[in-house]
Amino acid sequence: MIALDANITKEGHANMKNTNENLEEEYSGPSKSELKRRAEHLQDLGKELTTLGAETLAKIELPEVILKAIEDYHRVPSFGAKRRQLQLIGKYMRALDGDAVRQAIDRATGNDKAAVAALHKSERLRDALIADDAALTKFIAQFPDVNVQEVRQLIRNARKEAEGNKPPKSARALYKLIYAMVLPPIVLEATEEKNDEE
Repeated sequence: MIALDANITKEGHANMKNTNENLEEEYSGPSKSELKRRAEHLQDLGKELTTLGAETLAKIELPEVILKAIEDYHRVPSFGAKRRQLQLIGKYMRALDGDAVRQAIDRATGNDKAAVAALHKSERLRDALIADDAALTKFIAQFPDVNVQEVRQLIRNARKEAEGNKPPKSARALYKLIYAMVLPPIVLEATEEKNDEE
């Protein structure tokens, strides 16, 4: 009778091993600790977003709910309330891609090398467009999707402003248009996967 129990136990262990192997084959997603690391990373990014000024934050296209949560964070006075608000921001951040958020923060703060290069390229293109009509043809060839009428109008207005010693409003608008063409903004949207675990 003891031998019979031993066989049952051995068979039970064998069946358990097969069941565990099947489960591992079926589930190929991230581990629980990986999900926790991602959530902590996104919460840290959310905390970093709260340290940015309003002007810098406006450069990042965040979902409205996160912008509202950041505004609320700055309104609450107590330490405990700020901590809870940071946790809420972190919860909202879980729906976003961490790498895209990091890249958007770096662009907005000027720490991204590609953004700095795009800034300089945009300035050169703007100056060339204002100085020479032939530059417009090259610009249109390089960026065929651009609104040509708008660019021409901005160039004309920028030249008039320069001649009249007026503030360079049109030159700034032209720069912003060029910069958006050279380096399109990063739009942060919720990912398909949603994490309900807290």
